[in-house]
Amino acid sequence: MSFIAMNRFKVRHGFEDSFETMWAERESRLKEMEGFREFRLLRGPDGDGFRRYISHAVWDSRAAFDAWTKSQQFRDAHKDAGRSKTQDAMMGPPEFEGYDTVLHEA
Repeated sequence: MSFIAMNRFKVRHGFEDSFETMWAERESRLKEMEGFREFRLLRGPDGDGFRRYISHAVWDSRAAFDAWTKSQQFRDAHKDAGRSKTQDAMMGPPEFEGYDTVLHEA
């Protein structure tokens, strides 16, 4: 089965457009990785002063995801993450969650 890797973000109100643009214009390099299936950026509900976003990537396996996190492609894709102008947009660092698929229907 597959592995789902998600990062949850709290984006301050008023920064939603710049956050989404940053993701749309990034050099992701995910497609270069063996075992990568798909990526989605999800816009969620409003919270107290923020909107929730989730980055959602589907991988063939946890091992394929782990290989991504140790790759040059990962380093290249995240090299400016700490200096990005959207850092001011976020209320704290992203929260990672990883899940093994135990049931899938399509």
